[in-house]
Amino acid sequence: MARDRYQELEYGRSIRRVLIGVLVFVLLVVFLLWRIDNPRVERFRNALVDQVIPSMDWALVPVAGAARMIGDFQSYANIYEQNQELRRDLQRLKGWREAAIQLEQENAKLLDLNKVRIDPKLTFITGVVLTDSGSPFRQSALINVGRSDGIIEGWATMDGLGLVGRIAGVGESTSRVILLTDSNSRIPVKILPSGQKAIMSGVNSLYPAIDFLENPELVHPGDRVVSAGDGGVFPPDLLVGQLIMANNRRILVQLAADYQRLEFLRILRSSRPEMIGDTNIIIGNPTLPPTVLVPTGGDGSDG
Repeated sequence: MARDRYQELEYGRSIRRVLIGVLVFVLLVVFLLWRIDNPRVERFRNALVDQVIPSMDWALVPVAGAARMIGDFQSYANIYEQNQELRRDLQRLKGWREAAIQLEQENAKLLDLNKVRIDPKLTFITGVVLTDSGSPFRQSALINVGRSDGIIEGWATMDGLGLVGRIAGVGESTSRVILLTDSNSRIPVKILPSGQKAIMSGVNSLYPAIDFLENPELVHPGDRVVSAGDGGVFPPDLLVGQLIMANNRRILVQLAADYQRLEFLRILRSSRPEMIGDTNIIIGNPTLPPTVLVPTGGDGSDG
């Protein structure tokens, strides 16, 4: 047994020596072929390359397959990123859809409010809000219409939904509007449906206060506030806002006008109340001259 094993080992060594020798010989021949500078050898080398290289396509198959796998993986990664981005876009679109629905509902409410009709006798001029010009009024605005457009001091201004203020100064091409929120603003108002009258006073905030209310027990939060028209300051029945209750139990007004986005204002043309200069127009006949009584002496003489 030992002798047979020894013979097998010697046979294996002999085979390895032969193979190594053949490999060295082949390498030596290849080396010589590539080193010999001869036209015939060059043609032989080109022919050998033409015969051997096309047959190496089988060796490139795994490389091409690996390249395709890498490309497919990169494509999958790109598709995954695009899918995630589409999911994020879908979430944003859902948020925009909700915002659009809310805006549609708000627009429907505003359109419903816009059905309220002002007195047809009241025509208006539309002006663009420029800016606050920094006068002593802390709550005022400047608009781009003035005396040349027929604006008169004291006219009421609205933003299309509710009362905003009144014209407090008129220039040739601009006018100043004192807002209802200014501390100098005092206007008579009427609260519906109770019909209670009061004075709305600006407090330099978005929520003017109600003062001098006749009977506070008859009004409730949510009641509608309109202009009373007393004193000729504003035309009557212009929408002002609705009542709200402050934490200190003070009654305030949530204005209907959007003071955060005042872009255009309607200046309502209104006639001033007729001034009375002669009491005879009311209490007597203006065509008859007044009677003068002259006292006479007791004896009837002139002297």
